[in-house]
Amino acid sequence: EEWMQSSWDFAKQIMPLLGAGVLVAGFLLGDATGGSGIIPGEWISGLVGGNSIFANFFAAIVGAFMYFATLTEIPILQGLMQAGMGKGPALALLLAGPALSLPNMLVIRSVIGTQKTAVYVALVVVMATFSGLIYGSFFG
Repeated sequence: EEWMQSSWDFAKQIMPLLGAGVLVAGFLLGDATGGSGIIPGEWISGLVGGNSIFANFFAAIVGAFMYFATLTEIPILQGLMQAGMGKGPALALLLAGPALSLPNMLVIRSVIGTQKTAVYVALVVVMATFSGLIYGSFFG
């Protein structure tokens, strides 16, 4: 019975976040049936379509500075991929997003200093970029 209550409490916490992610993705990117959102698909496919180093790097940078709940990443990423985002850049965004965010960087900086934080951020972005590039080469 305690397990059921804990599961219900957890579901009540995550459902609003998941719903918000779906709404934001639909509003900004459109829906799966081809409905258009605020951001044109041409922009997305132009910036992060395919599997170039630039597309992966741009996705990693955007992921590093985006601050959104973990549960909203999947609906947002689905919308981006339907709008033309490549699989490699999608992975780069997914890898950089949870590892970095602006508030996260500020906290890390206060603990380990500016130089080490800059190295950490650079390593996360570079590794996410190359991971996306490799993944996109095999599965894109």
